[in-house]
Amino acid sequence: MTKAQLLGITEFPYIEYDSNDNVIYHEESYGTWYKCEFDNNNNETYFENSQGYWAKKQFDSNNNEILYENLNGYWRKTEYDSDNKICCISSNGNY
Repeated sequence: MTKAQLLGITEFPYIEYDSNDNVIYHEESYGTWYKCEFDNNNNETYFENSQGYWAKKQFDSNNNEILYENLNGYWRKTEYDSDNKICCISSNGNY
């Protein structure tokens, strides 16, 4: 049962926002939905949908994405050197 069904919602799309106006839940009348979580800097840190897909992200103090991983087992770690150049290591061997 979806969130809208549990709440008895009949008008779609059903959308919830957090205190910073980020969409944290969105559902359509045919039952598909997604939800998101955000950090204090409004960076999306988690995404999940009704098809079972999910992705997680982490950010550094400069709001740079430093870690990404998803349902498929893919991950990417991004680091920054002293010149603020990106060097990246991922689960599929790419840099």
